[in-house]
Amino acid sequence: QVQLVESGGGLVQAGGSLRLSCAASGRTFSTYAMGWFRQAPGKEREFVAAISWSGGTTYYADSVKVRFTISRDNAKNTVYLQMNSLKPEDTAVYYCNAVKYGSSWTPIMQDYWGQGTQVTVSS
Repeated sequence: QVQLVESGGGLVQAGGSLRLSCAASGRTFSTYAMGWFRQAPGKEREFVAAISWSGGTTYYADSVKVRFTISRDNAKNTVYLQMNSLKPEDTAVYYCNAVKYGSSWTPIMQDYWGQGTQVTVSS
């Protein structure tokens, strides 16, 4: 059974930092590219960042480039998202998933979304 468990969210002031974690189980996730997505109230889920299976290549949405860093530890089946210089517009529930790239980054395991982790940035 695939499980994706996100953690590390919280309430932070603008300019602050948070580090999110995603613990994955039930598949050999070290063979998948992994990504983070977020969904703000009243908006669709959007791509944030992705990392290749080896960790050697990373990709970011323009809105988070330079501020966010995605990384992974395949020995722990865990993916991280370091978020710096947070802005109120980063407020959302953050999710992880295995991903693939077609015309855009797409989650592969859409039946197995975790509960997400809430990030709230106050101004």
